[in-house]
Amino acid sequence: MIAKRSLSGSSQSPRSPSSSTSEPFLHVTVTDPVKLGNGVQAYISYRVITKTNFPEYQGPEKIVIRRYSDFVWLRDRLCEKYKGIFIPPLPEKSAVEKFRFSAEFIELRRRALDIFVNRIASHPQLQQSEDLRIFLQEDEDTMERARSLEMGIFKKKPADLMQMIKEVQTRVTDVVLGKEKPVEESDPEYEKLKQYIFELEEHLAEAQKQAFRLVKRHRELGQSLSDFGKAVKLLGACEGNSLGKAFSDFGMKAEILSYKLQNEADNVLMNFEEPLKDYVRAVQSIKATMADRANAFRQQCELTETAKLKEINLERLMLARSEKAAEAEIECKELKAESEEATRRFETIVKLMNQEMVRFQEEKTMDMGFTFHEFAKGQAKLANEIADAWRGLLPKLDAYSSSRR
Repeated sequence: MIAKRSLSGSSQSPRSPSSSTSEPFLHVTVTDPVKLGNGVQAYISYRVITKTNFPEYQGPEKIVIRRYSDFVWLRDRLCEKYKGIFIPPLPEKSAVEKFRFSAEFIELRRRALDIFVNRIASHPQLQQSEDLRIFLQEDEDTMERARSLEMGIFKKKPADLMQMIKEVQTRVTDVVLGKEKPVEESDPEYEKLKQYIFELEEHLAEAQKQAFRLVKRHRELGQSLSDFGKAVKLLGACEGNSLGKAFSDFGMKAEILSYKLQNEADNVLMNFEEPLKDYVRAVQSIKATMADRANAFRQQCELTETAKLKEINLERLMLARSEKAAEAEIECKELKAESEEATRRFETIVKLMNQEMVRFQEEKTMDMGFTFHEFAKGQAKLANEIADAWRGLLPKLDAYSSSRR
């Protein structure tokens, strides 16, 4: 059984190759982020440690250095080859230059990349990918060459690229003007699924937004308590008597609670807001698979319709005993084969999507349950610590208040 990682970044301890070789495992750790280069050329590299007993791997443990663009390469390859499977999402790049290399951002990205690659390693189909093996095993030079060869659409010549853009623009215009209506599935169950996915994305995004506000509130309250504690301690220093001592204790408690609030803010960010954000990205990956399904369905319909027209034309040519009938018959057979292949592709995507939705729901239930449980536990602990801290001051303050009566 492969080690299962939850969205919170926790994982069961993987079995080491020496402990057991009877049960296949593939466990990956993304660690030790290091900044390399300067200015706009600067980037972060990561140490990626793989432990496995898969026979196709080079050994029980392998360590390689990877950068963010290598993770992008891996995901792009999987998206291209595994239509119908929900490819795990990557963390987004920071749009603000000053946050690119902050300690918090680097750690958030490291954790997200660790979760990303372990989701792939734990997936029954994706873990067999040759691209995953290359990513986890090959040296940096080989990885760089593989990455440079995969430029997707930009490998095309500029003229070809401009032609593709024009064709897309023409098709979009035709749809908008009503000249062409997009072909879509009419499956009621699939319509329910699409509605669920769009609603899930909306609700997750809202929950993540409120979690962000909660982190901000904890930090602001922590900073306010720190400033308040310092002010009360200075006030106590002016008194120089039992009241001054009480004020000093009061200020120290406020500063301690400030530290606890800042810690809890970090905890909520890492283990509550980030898992919610990660699931927003996961839903976007599902929507990308839905787009692949829609494209496959349209291609299937178009080829089926074209094949029918070709058959009608072939019958007409054969009745007319045209010399073009033989050529048309060959075209008809080729098109029919393409149509059948398109149908198989679509059916495969549908089958895989159904399996993936079951897997997604099971993991979401487990991950969200764990995430919210840990959040509630953290908030309860913080509330108790705050109450205990203020309660501990009451005897001293009560004693001073009584002496003044």
